[in-house]
Amino acid sequence: MTIWLILILGGVLTYGIRLSFIYLFGRFVLPETLKRALRFVPPAVLSAIIAPALIMPEGTADLHWSNVRLLAGIVAMFTAWRTKNMLWTIALGMGALLLLSAIAGGVPN
Repeated sequence: MTIWLILILGGVLTYGIRLSFIYLFGRFVLPETLKRALRFVPPAVLSAIIAPALIMPEGTADLHWSNVRLLAGIVAMFTAWRTKNMLWTIALGMGALLLLSAIAGGVPN
């Protein structure tokens, strides 16, 4: 019973938090400065999630050429910069990871 109560309460709280932002953004006019600043939130969050996986795949900083995740990430970043195409970025980044992992003699973790 406790597990169900926790799951239901977590769902209600998550829904309430998301609904509050939708409701508040519809009611208030945001300053232009805040609107411009909010555009940078998704890239910042995505970078905070991806950077540790690229730089610290084993839990410690690994900036050597043997870090296939970092090299594949560099390929993906270059692809994103040049093409501005998400599909190409994902395809070439994953392809680079698989190719570099095969060359290194293993599979990516």
